[in-house]
Amino acid sequence: MIRAAYLADAGYEEALAEELRRSGRGIARWHGLLALSPDPPAPAAWALEVWDSPRGIPAPSIKAAADALRAIQRNWSLVPGAHHRRAALIEARLPPVKARPLVFPEPPPASHLGGWALLEPELILASPTKSSPFPGGVVRFVEDREGPPSRAYLKLWEALTRLGRHPQPGERCLDLGASPGGWSWALARLGARVRAVDKAPLDPRVLAMPGVEWVQESAFALSPEPVEWLFSDVICYPARLLALVRRWLPVARNLVCTVKFQGPTDHDIAAEFAAIPGAAVFHGAHNKHELTFARLAL
Repeated sequence: MIRAAYLADAGYEEALAEELRRSGRGIARWHGLLALSPDPPAPAAWALEVWDSPRGIPAPSIKAAADALRAIQRNWSLVPGAHHRRAALIEARLPPVKARPLVFPEPPPASHLGGWALLEPELILASPTKSSPFPGGVVRFVEDREGPPSRAYLKLWEALTRLGRHPQPGERCLDLGASPGGWSWALARLGARVRAVDKAPLDPRVLAMPGVEWVQESAFALSPEPVEWLFSDVICYPARLLALVRRWLPVARNLVCTVKFQGPTDHDIAAEFAAIPGAAVFHGAHNKHELTFARLAL
């Protein structure tokens, strides 16, 4: 019996498998990027989305399969893995899911969305509920290809969209390891006051934006001070970032940081980030071999 399913990002299947194994959750089989587990569902940082109520549905015909899904609810997103042609024919009989790109800071869609996969030619696995309102757990945006100096802003947009909160105009933000300024650009666009800290300079276009200040300093040499938002996309070992986060926790109301892994995934350090009270730790579709850590004020 499949009691949960976890959708991995392409290339990070092993990281998800290791996380599930270390937490005592088994994997009965893989269906493409979907790890099917016989154990009860639980949060998984390396899963783009978690299916928490999967059930098997007979699919003796294309029509019967689509009718069975529509009898449960209207909106479904397919996770491909096998029997692609037959799955596509079933999908064509379902109401289309309008997965248009978001215009940040537009909120996520409020409509309910389930996930389904065609495990065998005549067997569907469907979960009416899942942890992400986006098809395949992937948040897509209308991108700005001219303003930002790098594409790093996309993972910040994704993090803030998933968290459901972002800096308001006039709020003070500290951006550690800011160069060339992708995150500072995104924060300044929101009207926030940004203090960008890095030994390397910002892109001149970002530095010229209203409310942006550059401090030529190491992120680790800065003394903690009260701030509404602390952001960090700094390149460093996870243990060093954890020490920095712990220094800033008493004075930063909200923290959003990228935990970057060099070499094998350090699941122990990821667990230490997750153990911080109020923490959220997740791998977004715009992350590479890294996790996003956040702790927001209540």
